[in-house]
Amino acid sequence: MSEHRFELKAEWSGGLDGTGHIRTGNLVTAISVPSQIDGPGIGTNPEEMLLGAAATCYLITLSMLLKRLGIASIELNSEIFVHSSPAMKVDKIIHRPRIASPAHTSQELTDKISKATYRAEQACMISKALKGNVEVIVEPEIYQLKE
Repeated sequence: MSEHRFELKAEWSGGLDGTGHIRTGNLVTAISVPSQIDGPGIGTNPEEMLLGAAATCYLITLSMLLKRLGIASIELNSEIFVHSSPAMKVDKIIHRPRIASPAHTSQELTDKISKATYRAEQACMISKALKGNVEVIVEPEIYQLKE
């Protein structure tokens, strides 16, 4: 079994109205509390970072499953829902993959594509890390390309 390490370096100045920077791998960005919850809204924030981790993990996992079925391209819209009462809590993440299948795709293949959208969520390491704390929902749209 291999262990992989990833490192992040961060700097912060100020309280909740402060700002900072993070550096990890190829990602270098400003950070702050989001404006939706009365922060300065500069750069990214923990909510967007969590959504980004969940969405990219799901998308990459799904693409591996779909490649085996001959599907090479996927679009994804994801949302994160955060409630602030009585304390800040991430309630759920919804992934909405949009998948184009070839014209005249059989019902059997369409069913396999659909199953892959749910299996990817169960196999994604970020979804596994969130399990029991954050509800992750998948709402796929599968459509056939026109000839």
